[in-house]
Parts: sequence; C-alpha cells; structure tokens
Amino acid sequence: MKKAPLISFRYFFYDFVRLTGWPLLIFFRPKKFYISKEARNGFKGGFIFMANHNSMKDPFYLIACLFRRRHHFVTTNEVCSTKWKRFLFKTCFLCIEINREKFSMSSFKEITSNLEKGNMVSMFPEGHINVEQDALNPFKGGVVMMAYKANVPIRPVYLEKRKHWYSRLRLYVGEDFFVKEHLGDKGLNTNTVKEVALELEKKEKELEILCSNRRNRA
Repeated sequence: MKKAPLISFRYFFYDFVRLTGWPLLIFFRPKKFYISKEARNGFKGGFIFMANHNSMKDPFYLIACLFRRRHHFVTTNEVCSTKWKRFLFKTCFLCIEINREKFSMSSFKEITSNLEKGNMVSMFPEGHINVEQDALNPFKGGVVMMAYKANVPIRPVYLEKRKHWYSRLRLYVGEDFFVKEHLGDKGLNTNTVKEVALELEKKEKELEILCSNRRNRA
C-alpha cells in the first residue's frame, strides 16, 4: 500500500485551516472512549472512519477528535451545490463529492484510490437496510464494497451529541472491522453486502449503548 504524501499543494489549504484552528482543541477538550483494548490500536494507514451524524458541525468534531490525520470527507452533491461551495469543500476540506441516490463509479474509484494510497476517508453513512422491501441503501452498501475493494478496515465511531455549546466533545471508538476477514471465502455479492451492512449497524449500536451507559453513570 502506498503512503500518502506528507506535503502536497492539494493539502496546503486544508493543513493551513487545520493548524490555525488548533486552539479549538482547548475549547472542545476532546476525549475518546474505547470499546475494548484492541480498539486502542493506532489510526494508521488507509481506513474508513465511519461515524453517526448529529449535525452539520460533525466534520469539525471528527477533525478535533483525530487531529493528527487528514480527513477526506465524503459529502453529498447537495452540499456542493455551487461552484464556490464545491471549491471550498473539495479544496479546503478535501471533500469527495457523491450522489447518495445514484452512487457513481467515478466516486467509487476516487474514494478507493484515496484508501489505497493510505489516506483516511471519513463518512457519515446513516442509511439502513429496508428489511420489508429487501432493499439496501446504495450508499451504505457502497461503504462495504469500497472497504472490500481497497482491502482496508472500517473503524466505527460514535459522536456523543453535545447538550450545551460548552460541553466536552466525546467520541466512542470501536475496533477495526475488516470486510474480507468477516466474509472469509464467501466473496462479495448482494447477500453478503447486506450481511456486512447489518453487522456494521450492530457495531454502531454497541457504541451508542456504551455512550448511553456512560451518561447514565455520570
């Protein structure tokens, strides 16, 4: 796997915004809670950072929680609705634009290419499987297929919703999930993609319960 370049003109604006905003770490006081000892393993190489979505501020919260890595955020085309917004989000925040309803092959290749280069791709795939209609949300299935194609882990995390503007930022971190290891010899098809998506939803739920239990004890 190729390593992402440390210095690139593409990263200039992103690094400038990130480094000049470091004093916000003092305000947010980010704290990470790990679901197990294995979850404490370092965030190295290419992987998918999969988080729940509470508000439009979540990307900034994730950056604060994992400040030392560059986040390549996946965002919908609605966010990049104008040329100015597209330039801002893609240049300053390294966003990868996708169409949630019609996930294109070009978006798939751009994301997997970043993962194979050792970059971290951050996503908020809030889609779920529609059990009654036996239909899979295309974006949720795309996350599974991208991790499989790039052979990188998915790291599920859960952002606790902040009660007040001054509340401390808390992130609950799960273990790396390797799609290929989970499937073994079964390979990737419609049924196994659904199977993995359901397993990922279980991982997200476990982190949500960990968050709830900690709040109840506080």
